[in-house]
Amino acid sequence: MSTLRLNQKEKKINYNRIISRRFLIFLVVLLLLFSVVGIKLYSVMIVKKDEYKSELKELSYTKVEGTSSPRGRIYDRNYNIIVDNKAVKSITYKKDKKISTSRMIELAYLVSPHLELSYSSLTDRAKREFYLAKYPDECKKKITQKENEKVKTGELSTTDLEEFKIERITEEELATFTEVDLRAAYLYYLMNRGYTYDEKVIKEEATDQEYAYIAEHNSELDGFNTVLDWERVYPYGDTFRSVLGTVSTTTQGLPAEEKDEYLAKGYALNDRVGLSYLEKEYEEYLKGEKAEYQVVNSHELKLVKEGKRGNDIVLSIDIKLQQEVERILTEQVLKAKSEPNTEYYDHSSVVIQDPNTGEILAMASKQLVGDKVVDNTTSIFLLPITPGSVVKGASMLVAYNTGAVKIGEYMLDECVKIAGAPEKCSSVNNLGRINDITALAKSSNVYQFKAAIRVNGQEYSRGMKLNFNQSAFDIYRNMYHSFGLGVATGIDLPSEGLGYGAKQDTNSGNLLDFVMGQYESYTPLQLSQYVSTIANGGSRLAPHLLKEVHESTEDASLGKTILTVEREVLNTIDTKPEYMARVKEGFYAVMHSSGGYGRGYIDDRWDAAGKTGTSQSFVDTDGNGVIDTETITSSFVGYAPANNPVMSIMVTSPNSSHPNSSRDYASLVTLHITKEVTNKFFEMYYAQP
Repeated sequence: MSTLRLNQKEKKINYNRIISRRFLIFLVVLLLLFSVVGIKLYSVMIVKKDEYKSELKELSYTKVEGTSSPRGRIYDRNYNIIVDNKAVKSITYKKDKKISTSRMIELAYLVSPHLELSYSSLTDRAKREFYLAKYPDECKKKITQKENEKVKTGELSTTDLEEFKIERITEEELATFTEVDLRAAYLYYLMNRGYTYDEKVIKEEATDQEYAYIAEHNSELDGFNTVLDWERVYPYGDTFRSVLGTVSTTTQGLPAEEKDEYLAKGYALNDRVGLSYLEKEYEEYLKGEKAEYQVVNSHELKLVKEGKRGNDIVLSIDIKLQQEVERILTEQVLKAKSEPNTEYYDHSSVVIQDPNTGEILAMASKQLVGDKVVDNTTSIFLLPITPGSVVKGASMLVAYNTGAVKIGEYMLDECVKIAGAPEKCSSVNNLGRINDITALAKSSNVYQFKAAIRVNGQEYSRGMKLNFNQSAFDIYRNMYHSFGLGVATGIDLPSEGLGYGAKQDTNSGNLLDFVMGQYESYTPLQLSQYVSTIANGGSRLAPHLLKEVHESTEDASLGKTILTVEREVLNTIDTKPEYMARVKEGFYAVMHSSGGYGRGYIDDRWDAAGKTGTSQSFVDTDGNGVIDTETITSSFVGYAPANNPVMSIMVTSPNSSHPNSSRDYASLVTLHITKEVTNKFFEMYYAQP
C-alpha cells in the first residue's frame, strides 16, 4: 500500500515537471515571437519609415494625364518645316467623381446653348441613355417585380436591369425630345465618353465667344474648362500632303481597329495618333508626352510633370524639288490630255532617288479627274502597272548568268513564230543582226525571246514548239525579285503594294511575255528601286523617306540628333561585275547611240543612262467590270551622270495612248516629263553642267 502511494507521488511530481517545462518552452517561443514582431515594427516605424511612406504615397497616388501634347515637327532634307502645329482654342470637360447625374444633365442644358455642336451624329443608344439619366423614376417602372426579385437571388444583375430599361424606352418617348433636348443629350454624351478621370475635348477650334463664355463662367460650370489645343499646319500647302499622312482628332481618338494595340502601349481612348502614312509610321517619334497631374481631392489637380512636344523628324524629300515635280506633272498631264488618243489617259508619276543611299528626293503622281488635277502619289507604292521594256536590264542579266547569251553576241532580229501562237516581233520589225548593246538601245523584243528560249533549254527555229519549263520562269522571276520587282521594297511606310504576279505558270508562251515586261506588273516604286540598283552597280537598297530624328525643343531650333538613317542593303545582285557593267553600257547606248530609243528623254549635258518602255495595257471603258480596250503604257527609268550617278528617275504614264484608234499617234508625255524634271533637278542641285 505504501509502495503504491509512493509511485503515485512520483508520477505527480513528473507531471508537474513536464508541465513546467512545456510552459517554459511556451514562454520562450512567445518571447521570441514578440521579439520578431517588435523588431519588425521597429524596422517599419523607424528604420524603413521613409521607404514605406513612399510606397504608401505611391499606392494612394491617382495620376491623371492632360490632353495630347503637340506632335513633333516634320522637316525636309534642307530643314524647311513642312508640317508644324498651331494653337487651337478648345473646350474640355473633366468629371468630378462626386458630381451627380442630375447635375451633369443640368450642366448639359446650361452649356449646350452656348456651343455650336452638331448633334446629327447622336446615336439611338446615346439618346436612350440620356432619357434614362433624365427620367430615372419613370424608367424604374419598366422593370417588373419579378425581375427585381431575380436580382436578389443573383439570377440577374443591376447591369441587366439597366439594359432592360434602355431597351424598353419607346420610340414615342424618344420623339418627345426637342432640339434643345437633343443638343443637351449630345453634350451629355461628350461629357461621359472614355474613362472617368480623362479630360474630354468637347469642342476643338472653339470660337472666341464660346471660349470666352466657358472661361468667364468656369467657377460655375463644374468640370468645364478652356485649353489651348493644337492642330497640324502645312506651310507648303498640299505639296506631298497625302504621303505626310493624317492625325486623328481628340473626338476621333484611337482608330477602332487598332484600339487594343494602342491601349496596351499606354494610350488613352481619346489620344490623338497618326492615322496614315508618315504620321502613322513614325508615331513613336512624333507623339508628344502629355502633362501629368495628381488628384489631390475629389476635383482639384496638381501639375506633376509638364507636357512635352514630340520629337522632330527630317525627311529625305526636298520640298522645293517636290513642288517643281508636282508643277511639271500638273502641266504635262493637262497638256497631254488635249492630244489625240489620250481618251483613257489620266495620270503620270515620278520618283527621284539617290541611288547610293536609297533616299527618296521627290515622289509625285498627278491625276486628272474631270477637269481637275488631283494628287495621286500614294498609287506609286500601292498600285501596279505593266512595265514593258524597262525591265530588260534584268532579263539580259539572266541571259548572261545562264550562258544563254555571251557578251557581244549577235542575233538576227526577226519576227518569232512559235507553234500555236501568232508572230511576236520587236516594236520595229526586222532590226537585222544586232548584238546585246543594240538590243537594249533599240529595245529588241526578239533578242530577249531567243535568249529566253535558250534559258528554257531549247534553240529557236521558226514554228517550233516551246516546251513548258517551270525552272525557266523561276530563274527570271528570282532575278526580277532580286531587283525588287514583285517583292516588298522595304520603304518606310505602313503599307505598300507588291504588284501582280502569276499565281501559277501554265503557258510556255508567257515566258516570252515575261522577258519583255508584259507578264507581271509592278509598282512604280519597285521600278525606281530596280533602276537605282543598276545605277549603283548591284546593291538593292531600301528606299526611305526618313533621314533624321531630333529631340524636341521649346523654340524653333532643331534639337540634338537622336537617329540618323543609314543606307540599308537588302541584297546584292547575283551576277558578275562584267555582266552588270555590260547592262549599264546598254543603258548608256539607249540614251546616246544612233537610233537609241532614249534619245531626247534627258538632256545630253547630264550624261544619263536609262531605258524606255512601252507595254500593252487594258482598260474597262464602260465600267461593267470587263476589260475591253487595249491601251499603251509608256515608262522610263534612268540615272545620271552615267559614270557617277547622283540621281535615279522613274516616270510612268499608264494608258497614254491606244493602238485601236483611227489616228496613229502616241503621246510623248513621259518624254516631256522626264526631260523637264531632270533639267529642273540639275538646275537646282548643280548650277554648272
